[in-house]
Amino acid sequence: MTTSVEKVNGTSVASEPRMDPVRVAEAEALRARAAAERQALLAQAEAAKALAVEQAEQLRLENEKQSLANQRNELRFRRERAVEEAKIAKADAEREETERARDTARRQAEEQQKAEAEQASEVAEAEDRWRSYAVNFYRVCAVVALPVQINAFYNPHAIWLMAAPLMLEGGAWVVQKGAAAAVANGRPAWHYRLIAWLLAFIAAAINLWHGLNAFDPATAIGTAFASIAGPGVWDLHEHGRIRKRDGALTRRERKAAEKAAKAETKRQEAEAARKRAEKEAEDKAAEEAAAKLAADREEKFPKVWEHAVKLAADLGETAVTNAIWVQAKLDVEGAKPGESAEVIRMRNAAQARVEAAREKRPVNGSSQQVASQMLPARKSRVYNPPARRGVRTKGDAPKQSPGARRQASIAAKNARQKDQ
Repeated sequence: MTTSVEKVNGTSVASEPRMDPVRVAEAEALRARAAAERQALLAQAEAAKALAVEQAEQLRLENEKQSLANQRNELRFRRERAVEEAKIAKADAEREETERARDTARRQAEEQQKAEAEQASEVAEAEDRWRSYAVNFYRVCAVVALPVQINAFYNPHAIWLMAAPLMLEGGAWVVQKGAAAAVANGRPAWHYRLIAWLLAFIAAAINLWHGLNAFDPATAIGTAFASIAGPGVWDLHEHGRIRKRDGALTRRERKAAEKAAKAETKRQEAEAARKRAEKEAEDKAAEEAAAKLAADREEKFPKVWEHAVKLAADLGETAVTNAIWVQAKLDVEGAKPGESAEVIRMRNAAQARVEAAREKRPVNGSSQQVASQMLPARKSRVYNPPARRGVRTKGDAPKQSPGARRQASIAAKNARQKDQ
């Protein structure tokens, strides 16, 4: 800054100090630089703050994502654990049910075996008692019947005749034992039993005759009955053994078997009736379906149906079978069922559209559009000599479309099949 002196009316007067432009400019530049640095520092601080905020936000988002991922993993883990626990619980329940069923089956089997053993023991004990009672009864009857028989054969001059009653009663007992041995060995025992009954009736006749002549009727009838009752009761015992050995059924078992057979017969008859009803229903449904098919064919393909009826009559068939319909379809329309000229054309058009879509070209076969501002591509000149008259050259006829070539191929194939 400088101070200037001016002269006014011959007198020197000091004027106001003036600023140095250079220094002012330098000061302004310093101030601007300081302001710029301060702005830069502020901008850097703002940028650092924004970066810190952004990083904090990203960190928060990452933490939230990680938290959500952890929650999803925890939920998935819980779900998988719940599924596994459910499977384990189901397996445990099935195992417990299996073990319970096994225990129940084993307990039932043990109870059944125990019941069967008890029943077998009871049966064996009953058999033993029955045999013991039959033997004891046979002995009592022999003791009752022998005195009258011995008295009948008593002769002071032929004492040995008194052994005859012992021979009769003992012979019957021996023969019964032979029958028991035959039953045990699985051999026929009827002839043993017949001889035992014969000896018993002889002894009974002796007791009855001698008792009526020498004693009273009660003695005669009682001793005769004793001669028959003893062998008869034992024979009943042997008869039961024979039926058990042969597996003969009791009356109750026979009735149950007859009842089961009748029930099975009724079930078979009901099953046969059900099958007949199902067969009739199937036949009726088949007839209705055949009638509907014939009506549909007659309505939708009148010419083919008329020819098929004629062809069936010509071949001696009473109805239009599938083979006759196929032949009629070939004769009238030149194609098998499901095919026709319209269907083939429609299929060829659809195939042409699909091929055009795959090749990204128009369906009508025209070239792709070219922008008007694009210059046409330069083509090299190709020399095409003039064709001679009457001589065909490659490319002189228009090229057929793929659909036309396919249609011509199908028509030629059908013609060859028809000729064959």
